[in-house]
Order: sequence, then C-alpha cells, then structure tokens
Amino acid sequence: MAVGARSGHDEPEERPDQHGESSVAMRDDSPGRQDADPADAEGETGQSGKDAKKPRSFWKELPLLIGIALLLALLIKTFLVQAFSIPSDSMMNTLQRGDRVLVDKLTPWFGSEPERGEVVVFHDPGGWLEGEPTPDPNVVQKFLSFIGLMPSAEEKDLIKRVIAVGGDTVSCKEGGKVVLNGKPLDETAYIYPGSTPCGDKPFGPITIPEGSIWVMGDNRQNSLDSRYHQNLAGGGTVSNDGVVGRAIVVAWPVTRWATLPVPDVFDQPGLSQAMTVAPGAAGLAGALPLVLWRRKRLTSRHTAQ
Repeated sequence: MAVGARSGHDEPEERPDQHGESSVAMRDDSPGRQDADPADAEGETGQSGKDAKKPRSFWKELPLLIGIALLLALLIKTFLVQAFSIPSDSMMNTLQRGDRVLVDKLTPWFGSEPERGEVVVFHDPGGWLEGEPTPDPNVVQKFLSFIGLMPSAEEKDLIKRVIAVGGDTVSCKEGGKVVLNGKPLDETAYIYPGSTPCGDKPFGPITIPEGSIWVMGDNRQNSLDSRYHQNLAGGGTVSNDGVVGRAIVVAWPVTRWATLPVPDVFDQPGLSQAMTVAPGAAGLAGALPLVLWRRKRLTSRHTAQ
C-alpha cells in the first residue's frame, strides 16, 4: 500500500516537467522572443537592410542639380525671356548704356507680331551694324551667354522703338512731327529731351510693306535707325521674322528697374489703318442683303413664268 501510495505521488511530480517542455516549445515558436533562432533573426535583419536605400550625399547630387538648372536656363532663354545689354545711347532716356533688359520671346511663338510703340530687339537686317566693333568674350562669357545667364556679346542685335507696322504710312518733315497714317504723334513722353522728331533726317512718306516694321531710336539725333538705311534691302524696314522679341522690363541695375509700356500716343483714335477700311467693309455688309433680295426676286419671276 505504501508503495502504491508513493507511485501515486510520483505522477504529479512528472507533470510539471511535461508542462515545462510545452512552455519551452511555445517560447521557441513565438516570434520576437530572446529564445528565437539566431539564424532567423540574422536573415530578417539582412533583408531589411537590403530594402532600405541609403540616401545619396549632397555632393553626389550637386552635379545633377547643376545640370537641371542649366537646362532650365537654356529653355527659358530659348522660349521665354532673354537678357540683352544696351551698348549705345540711341534709346536714351528710356534706356541707358549698360542697362540690362529682359526680352519676351514667348509671344512670337504664338503668332504675335510687333505693335506700334513697343521697344523691340531685332537681328541686324544686313548692313546696319557694318563697321561696328564686335566684342571678343572669353570662354566663360560665351557659355553664360549661350544658356542665357548673360547677354549675348557676339550676336549683332539692335534695339529700337516700333513707329509703324505693315500697311502704315509714315513721314516726317524737317521741323515737324512724325506723321503716322495722317495723325501727328506727340512723342514728348519718350523722346530724349532736346531731340527733334527728325530734324537730322527727314523722310517719307513711306508705306511699310506687310510683315515689316519701321523703327526709330528715342534719342533721334544719336540713332542710326530706319531713316538711315533706306538705301539697303527693305528700304529701312525690318522684317517681323528678324524680331527677337519685345523688351518688357529694365532688370539691371536695380536703381533703374522699370517696365517698358506702350506710350498712350499710339492708342489715339483713328491711328490704325483698320479704321480706313471699316467704311468699305460696312458698305459691303450693307449691300449683301440687297443683292440676295434681288436674286430671290428674279428667281421668283422665272418660276412664275
């Protein structure tokens, strides 16, 4: 009996061992515990290290950023705006020697043409800058000019004010004012103080060919503009295709920052040639109903017969 009793007490002493083995098995199967398999932990760490991307250093990304900036500058210069330097006194006081202007190159891409009163930059039509010295920029200046960060020093460009466009008739007698489509222009708002409209070089009347413009400097007695090139191809006019764009703002120096709007004198009534053709267009519009009515009446007569 005593032996039987001891055997009965021995069974409970073995059960904790069984429960203990079961607990260890559960700890071994549970993720994230200290007793987890070291090989599995190492595998998970290695995989997460591969997935995480190490950020590139600033110095490695700097050339890429510079390249993008240069590309944007080139695109802006080609399609949007470009800086130009004023090399002479021909546009004083509107523009002074050494000013930097920004030229709008975007609107011409959409078919916009120069308008009266605008200050425009245009390529030499041929012979206008003959004999003028051309600067010899260094390599850095050439590169900065190419991408538009500096005004071009090699291109032979000019800057003047548009006085007349295609279809206009313009003239100026000695001692008088510039006359555009029969309207005298009051140019006191932009002409250089002390200058005469054309005292040094009277001209006209001249009818401007379609697709061309007539340009003059604001400093009339110091500007070799359209008046002085009537013996060249185009008769002193400039083709619209040769216009780079409209100067919209003086960007440098900051003390001379200013916009370049169209003077009010070019907005006066009756200045546009379109006004002269309006009566003809109105007459045609009025005659059209009469012609249609007459044709209808004749058709009705033939039908009745």
